[in-house]
Amino acid sequence: MGDVAVGARSGHDGEDRGRPAEATGPGADGAVTSGRDSGRADGDTAAGEQARTDGQGPGDSAPKANKARSFWKELPILIGIALVLALLIKTFLVQAFSIPSDSMQNTLQQGDRVLVDKLTPWFGSEPERGEVVVFHDPDNWLAGEPTPDPNVLQTFLSWIGLMPSAEEKDLIKRVVGVGGDTVECKGTGPLKINGKALNESSFIYPGDTPCTNDSDGGQFKVKVPKGYLWVMGDHRQNSRDSRYNQADANKGMVPVDKVVGRAVVVAWPVNRWDTLPVPDTFDQNLSAHAAAVAPSGLALVGAVPLVLWRRKWARKGSE
Repeated sequence: MGDVAVGARSGHDGEDRGRPAEATGPGADGAVTSGRDSGRADGDTAAGEQARTDGQGPGDSAPKANKARSFWKELPILIGIALVLALLIKTFLVQAFSIPSDSMQNTLQQGDRVLVDKLTPWFGSEPERGEVVVFHDPDNWLAGEPTPDPNVLQTFLSWIGLMPSAEEKDLIKRVVGVGGDTVECKGTGPLKINGKALNESSFIYPGDTPCTNDSDGGQFKVKVPKGYLWVMGDHRQNSRDSRYNQADANKGMVPVDKVVGRAVVVAWPVNRWDTLPVPDTFDQNLSAHAAAVAPSGLALVGAVPLVLWRRKWARKGSE
């Protein structure tokens, strides 16, 4: 009966169009709905109807999700970015340095790693009294010192700033005098800047004296030129610093443009994490300019009454 119904409707398509179909057998619904393909399965028909009702035309397909890039393909890019950032940080922000000797004990121990601020000099900042600074060898101060031979990996990692610098021509000392200062040391101390004594007991090596009583440079009085620094180690009896390099081209001074930056933090080992602040004794007014201006100011104040007294007697005389 179902086959007969389909054949009847096919033969009178023009007359029966628009009239409701009557179910005449178990497969009548599927045959009438498909219109032309009576052999299509019910599941295929439902899928075709769904495709037409979701707003897509024939032949349209659903959008495919973008496939995530493989981690291994992105890894070289991430490593490249990390290396560039490390190099920029090392060049413009901070750099790690290793302490090679005992000349800064007990502030710094041999083998400590310090972080050096390289940013502030880009804004015109210059070293100040009391700061611990890293600087390039001014004039062969390290002659005769053993030079380590780092391997290729250590050299590369130090170049990008991920390890302390392998450059063995750098030194680290404390700034004592800046341009215009007069620094002097007699006997065993105290050390004086522009005639004012420093109390260095909080940072020089226990048992050391501020000055060294010898004729090789331990006794001195120098005036620091503009653009230069006078530097000394905190282990006074074990530091070849400005005192013992006065025969070089700079007379023991360190040119400011040789300074890499200020050491601000002890970063390694972990049990020695600490900052490197300026000791309180350098907070007093040590300026050479202030010391020179003060007597002039007092002289001016004292001269005022004398001038007034002379003018008063001059008027009386004219009367």
